Amino acid sequence: MQSIAPVESAEAPALALREVTVTFYGSGGAAYTAVRDTTLLVKRGEFLSVVGPTGCGKSTLLNVAIGLLVPSSGRVDVFGSPLTGLNRRAGYLFQADALMPWMSALDNVSIGLLYRGSARKEAHQQAREWLRRVGLGGHAHRYPHELSGGMKKRVALAQTLILDPQILLMDEPFSALDVQTRSLMENELLELWSADRKSVIFITHDLEEAIAMSDRVVVLSAGPGTRPIGEYPIDLPRPRDVSDIRLEPRFVELHRKIWRAMKDEVLKGYARQQSCA
Repeated sequence: MQSIAPVESAEAPALALREVTVTFYGSGGAAYTAVRDTTLLVKRGEFLSVVGPTGCGKSTLLNVAIGLLVPSSGRVDVFGSPLTGLNRRAGYLFQADALMPWMSALDNVSIGLLYRGSARKEAHQQAREWLRRVGLGGHAHRYPHELSGGMKKRVALAQTLILDPQILLMDEPFSALDVQTRSLMENELLELWSADRKSVIFITHDLEEAIAMSDRVVVLSAGPGTRPIGEYPIDLPRPRDVSDIRLEPRFVELHRKIWRAMKDEVLKGYARQQSCA
């Protein structure tokens, strides 16, 4: 009997984590619940940032969303259909660079297309175009050790976007960069995103970064048993320059409001880390 593909609902969010709980078990049987009963919906074309204290389970939620981690309970839907296995409609940009050190920038960017069966000539042609789009058109032949931190991050971004994911999962992608390079990369990401408005979950510890880039910011509680404790629409006009927007009175107002909700959770997380030291 021929299987029938599920019908995608036009009203369904791009990504939905529904009442997700993630519990880890140690070798002695001790249980640690990183995330408890968490619901997180990402609209189509929305840039959503998730902030919270260190160790509160933000990366755990991304691993559930990409399919690397199966939740202990709850479910994940992608455009209205249950996620089984890896989320092949999403691209994952890790905090650490995932570039192959023995490959040039061109080969690093094209490798995903080659794994999908594209001809080398076609893959290299698309990779050159993406390197141009991220400002590295003249660096296709360079290897990762010949690139600066910001340049390597541009290669990683091109490596992800060349596969045309409908959802972008980003785990503190710019945290290791200096302040000036970070601002440049944030603006570059917003420019690329505005071209086709993919759905984004952006994980960051930096509340200013979250507000400057997002349509909505979700705040998580301190762990264990992390859960959302508030969500805040960001009504700043687009397009935005992440440096200039920080000077706007509305930005300051939003920062004050969200930090007020976040501060106690940050202090709880810090106190728990100190007690475990």
